[in-house]
Amino acid sequence: MSWFTNKSAFPWIQLSTENSLDEIIELSIQKPVILFKHSTRCSISSMALSRFEREWDTNENVQLYYLDLISFRQLSNEISEVLNVEHQSPQLILLNHGKVIYSASHNGINVQEIQLALEKQ
Repeated sequence: MSWFTNKSAFPWIQLSTENSLDEIIELSIQKPVILFKHSTRCSISSMALSRFEREWDTNENVQLYYLDLISFRQLSNEISEVLNVEHQSPQLILLNHGKVIYSASHNGINVQEIQLALEKQ
């Protein structure tokens, strides 16, 4: 079973140990980056992911990364440490110009707040 709720239409890039967190931070200097940390065993996480996918405009100039934190727990911990954000699941982190400009978890993940954070940049 796929962890993408709408894999054919949603442009997620799977984040894994092969992807360098440093490269993603560097990319955020050129364009904003969203990291979605998802627990594939958690129904609340699945609901938050599904809601985000329904509400997010994929035409936004934002690179979207997805992390299955069950499969890549060490990378999830590294993200928390390097970006200095407390680990949550589910969690959405928005990077712009190499810095975290938005971080939320569970029902706090709000597309309108993400868009406002982007507009302020």
